[in-house]
Amino acid sequence: MSTFLLVHGSWHGAWCWHKVTPRLEDAGHRVVAIDLPGHGLDRTRLHEITLQDYVTRVTDALDDLPEPAVVVGHSRGGIVISQTAEQRPEKIRALVYLAAYLLPSGEAMFSAALGDTESLIVSHLEVNEREGWHMVRERGIVDCLYADCSEEDLTLSRAMLKPEPNLPAVTPLRLTDSTFGRVPRYYVECLRDRVISPAMQRKMYTRLPCRRVFSLDTGHSPFFSAPEALVTHRLTVANTA
Repeated sequence: MSTFLLVHGSWHGAWCWHKVTPRLEDAGHRVVAIDLPGHGLDRTRLHEITLQDYVTRVTDALDDLPEPAVVVGHSRGGIVISQTAEQRPEKIRALVYLAAYLLPSGEAMFSAALGDTESLIVSHLEVNEREGWHMVRERGIVDCLYADCSEEDLTLSRAMLKPEPNLPAVTPLRLTDSTFGRVPRYYVECLRDRVISPAMQRKMYTRLPCRRVFSLDTGHSPFFSAPEALVTHRLTVANTA
């Protein structure tokens, strides 16, 4: 049995793993899916939330577990799990980046996102600097996030998506080879992604090599569109890490 800790991406919450969690549990594994501050059921005020607040939520979850976990981060969750590995490397069996930002020390997520010229997401963002949040505009929800997902998935997401705090996205990562660098990394690329383009994903996992790269012929949200294939890749990681 392995333990999986699932970290959602921008605008989502623990709810987005509802197809994945039971499949992993049916295979005999323990699964913990968390809401980062300001997401899901958490009501922390967005302008107060920092990257460290995100990381603390994950480290608290890891500290409550009896064994090291396979930690999965989707999209923006990539910067969160990287910084978490810097603080709790001994609590992590492996890091799995699911169409996620895998960035080197000193780089911030917004800078990487702005440099992704093939992404559709930047042109579909509403940014509120005064209140400290940003949100994908309604017209971009389907094209960017859920182009290959069902109407049922889209209905759930429209009801649950929430604005995202700005501060974590502009905070540079602080990582070292001796801590973050010693944790095994795996990448799951999404070949039809319109948020983090396939070219950007390849650039990131080439610059920071992973033990193995898996490919899914999906858009940005395979936890909805291809849960079985996604779970298969995670089980492979659990069996090899």
